[in-house]
Amino acid sequence: MPNLPASHRLRLGRYAEPNRIYLLTTNTLGRAPVFQDFTLGRLVVGQFRHAQNQGWANSLAWVVMPDHFHWLIELQQGSLSELMQKTKSLSTRAVNMASGRRGRLWQQGYHDRALRREEDLVQLARYVVTNPLRAGLVARYGDYPLWDAIWV
Repeated sequence: MPNLPASHRLRLGRYAEPNRIYLLTTNTLGRAPVFQDFTLGRLVVGQFRHAQNQGWANSLAWVVMPDHFHWLIELQQGSLSELMQKTKSLSTRAVNMASGRRGRLWQQGYHDRALRREEDLVQLARYVVTNPLRAGLVARYGDYPLWDAIWV
């Protein structure tokens, strides 16, 4: 394997296929808890909705945690890298404008996991949306404001 930084090695062999389901995860720069401010987290949610409205991806489930997000999608068009680049770029712009921040918001790269259709998507969606409960941010999963799933 070439001697590349970890974020570049993640991209080697990555293949995105339309109508395939992926779990995407990315972290804020330095794992800064930017989205403890739920208003800023809503701006990321707005980008998930924008991606769906543009026909780039169908959002199946998501959660925006204080320092990262998990997004379960069905890719519709383009590549995962294009989807994540657009989502990260547009959310950075929105968050920076709303908060007076400057510079990068997200760490370079992202993690993706392609799912087989026969995997239990509902179970994975529940895992995604109960992330705040496991992290100790809320006592009941429905109490956390920055999540959604089409099955719940």
